[in-house]
Formats: sequence, structure tokens, C-alpha cells
Amino acid sequence: MPDYDLLVFDWDGTLADSIARIVDAMQHGARAMGLAPRDATQIKGIIGLGLPEAIQALYPLLDEASIPLFREHYAERYIALEATPSPLFEGVAEGLVAFRRAGYQLAVATGKARRGLDRVLKGHDLADFFDVTRAADETRSKPDPLMLEQILAHCGVRPQRALMIGDSAFDLQMARNVGMPCVAVGYGAMELSALMAYEPVLAIEHFSQLTAWLQPGEPLSAKGE
Repeated sequence: MPDYDLLVFDWDGTLADSIARIVDAMQHGARAMGLAPRDATQIKGIIGLGLPEAIQALYPLLDEASIPLFREHYAERYIALEATPSPLFEGVAEGLVAFRRAGYQLAVATGKARRGLDRVLKGHDLADFFDVTRAADETRSKPDPLMLEQILAHCGVRPQRALMIGDSAFDLQMARNVGMPCVAVGYGAMELSALMAYEPVLAIEHFSQLTAWLQPGEPLSAKGE
């Protein structure tokens, strides 16, 4: 039976069905800058990075002084698309409540900026739900392990007792960099075939598979007895 104290979730593509909007906003930003838009597959390949790092990865020849303007164009489009927040994937809301009732500590580690994360948490009435959240603009971008190190320190949990759940290679590499087991999500930005090299303890195509695997109906205090 899986035995963890802390569950850390990526947001975009893991909890929220927001990938299409990210692709749209990134392509809009490129066109506004007079650049050739990258295709959806290329953009999905950088989801999980902080926005400046993602732009630089897609457009390595773009000078640093132009990145803030690209970000503005991206943000303008994305915020307009997010007038109604991207929906949570099927099973997420129920699963998170079940995990909370089971006694797990819950966290979010995201490539979003703090302002964007706070906006979507408020939109889904989850502003006070998680024990701790970390956004890319207040720490280091994935796959640097600092984000997870800060979450682990806040929760007082060892890496081996925590689980990182994410849909990108950056999520799983970040977990590997801190010695944390991970779950690969195949319904988000990247296909499972691209994530299996990170040796996840579980690979899922629906959030309910994680809920069933962790058996949150059993109180956490009773696990391992």
C-alpha cells in the first residue's frame, strides 16, 4: 500500500485543463512580437517551466530585453482567456477533498507566477485549501529542486515521504533532483511514453486512478499499522 505524508501537485495539465489556453496565449505572444508561432507540440514541451524560461526555450535567439514584452503579450491573452478559470480535470475536486480528509498534507508546485496562481486558486475556491504553494517567480524554475525543497521544509516532511504528481518532464526531473518519488500524468502536456524514463511509481491517464491508488478512504494515521 502506498505510504506518503505529502502530495505535491503541478497545476497546469495536472489539476487544471489549461494546456490549450497556454498554447493559444504563447502563439499570440509570438505573433505580437513578429515571431513565427511555435506549434502546439513544441509549446507543450516547455509547459512546466517558468514563463521567462519557457519563452527563452522556444525562442533562444530572442534578446533578453524583449522577453518582458513577450510576457506582457502572453499575459494579456491568457488573462482574457481565463476570465472563466480553466476547469479542473474530471475527478480532481473530489480527489483533493478525499486526500484532505485522509490526512495528507497537500501542496502545489507550479510554473505559474504567484499572481496567476492566486487568481486560479481563488477562482476555484481553493485559496486556503493547500498547506503550501510555490510559484516560479518566487523561487527557481523547474526542474531546479528549490521549489520542492521549500515545500518539504514548510511541511516538515522528508523527500521519501512525499509524492510529486505532474504531467511534464520538468516536474518529474525536479522530483528526481530532490530524491522524491513521482507520479506521471498522461492526460496533460506530455504523453506517458515521454515520462516513463523518470521511473514514476505510478502512471495515470485519469485523476481517479491516483485517488484509487492512494486509497484515501483509510485515515492516514492507520496506514502501516
